Amino acid sequence: MQLIKTFGAAVQGINATIVTIEVTMSQGSKFFLVGLPDNAVKESHERVISAVRHNGYRFPGMQITINMAPADIKKEGTAYDLPMAVGILASSEQITGERLKDYVIMGELSLDGSLQAIKGVLPIAIKAREEGFKGLILPKQNAREAAVVNDLEVYGVENIAEVAEFLNGTTTLEKTEVNTREEFFGNVNHFDMDFEDVKGQENVKRALEVSASGGHNIILVGPPGAGKSMMAKRIPTILPPLTLHEALETTKIHSVAGKIGKETSLLYQRPFRSPHHTISNIALVGGGSFPQPGEISLAHNGVLFLDELPEFKREVLEVLRQPLEDRKISISRAKFATEYPASFMLIASMNPCPCGYYNHPEKECVCSPGIVQKYLSRISGPLLDRIDIHIEITPVPFEKLSEKQKAEPSSLIRERVVAARKVQEERFKDTEGIYCNAQMTPKQIKEYCALDQQSSQLLKTAMQRLNLSARAYDRILKVSRTIADLDRSPNILSQHIAEAINYRNLDREGWAG
Repeated sequence: MQLIKTFGAAVQGINATIVTIEVTMSQGSKFFLVGLPDNAVKESHERVISAVRHNGYRFPGMQITINMAPADIKKEGTAYDLPMAVGILASSEQITGERLKDYVIMGELSLDGSLQAIKGVLPIAIKAREEGFKGLILPKQNAREAAVVNDLEVYGVENIAEVAEFLNGTTTLEKTEVNTREEFFGNVNHFDMDFEDVKGQENVKRALEVSASGGHNIILVGPPGAGKSMMAKRIPTILPPLTLHEALETTKIHSVAGKIGKETSLLYQRPFRSPHHTISNIALVGGGSFPQPGEISLAHNGVLFLDELPEFKREVLEVLRQPLEDRKISISRAKFATEYPASFMLIASMNPCPCGYYNHPEKECVCSPGIVQKYLSRISGPLLDRIDIHIEITPVPFEKLSEKQKAEPSSLIRERVVAARKVQEERFKDTEGIYCNAQMTPKQIKEYCALDQQSSQLLKTAMQRLNLSARAYDRILKVSRTIADLDRSPNILSQHIAEAINYRNLDREGWAG
């Protein structure tokens, strides 16, 4: 009997740490598992015994001690079943342990020895390559996801017998290979929806184009059936395509949350997350007893759509304020602290009042006096200030709906958005962490949003009449900078300021009665 080391990995946040699983045997009949395992890891004892015996191997009748190092990191989940089983077989000399040092092994065992899919495969694969391992052995369902990582042999296996035979050298396993670049660039422009399906609403489409061009948050206010959700769902089709780096980063988050499909290797399109208004704080920001990314992190590099914004609990909306500014979320608990990225575009929609027909051109609002203002006040001022663009939507008239002619497709809008983003990339190329106008700091606003006398006077008048806050002032300057970029104008002109002011509808006195 000998001391055997196998290698697995623990996922913390969206990164992995290599875990060394040491197995040794001595006289006795007990089973000791140390190294801060949780209940799911402790339960592996029964699964390992059944899987080993079911595949014709002998479970040793000795005292088995397994240590999971480093011992100060909590080991969670069922993915350690396979490396522990392999360690026991190698320590009892039923398989050879010579090749174990070359591979990270992870997988959940069923009682018959077959393998179940696990979470967090992409961060594990990236860490295995960083640490110089030759390859990764894991369940077949996860193989394509791990194969995204270059210079790493990835073997997808269906049961423990395949792993044992491979390590003994009696059989070979087929490497899983994915041409990451070819698959990525072949799928990055495929969408099921398009803005050409949206009839009318030209002013709203323009606002969404400005929003996408500068990465600005936007709120759509209008009656039921006006097309708020329909247009919001099409925003990813006009955003710039994901870069390969962004795709990897986004896939890592979805991998940790277990949101990657069996045949998926990489996320090709920007995520669009639309949580229901009954969502809890933790489900939105992340955390929990087993820390998981929340909806705001799953929307990283994409869109978070909050439909019927006033229906969300106020405390849920308030937790959005810090991530909207910092573009990351820090979760601290008594036993752990972790950080998830949360750089997303917030798209919100709402009815103007409880009945939905305030300011409707045809239907009369039946809400009693003061109700409209009360409904709007469910959204706090500080959160509303963080939304750069407020736009009202009115229903599309029948003449527009019945038109045979298709509207402008997403591909043409996207070309203009990408051109505006390139201007911003050049502008911020020397500034780390800032990629678009919505992320500008006060210092950069001062540098890049200088106004001529006419524009300055126009903005001053609007500030006084609409009683706007200092943050709203900054938002108007950022949006006007984006509009100027779309016009390929090096300077902000008065028409750009006028359009940006027009996108602050909810700030106007008397808007809500």
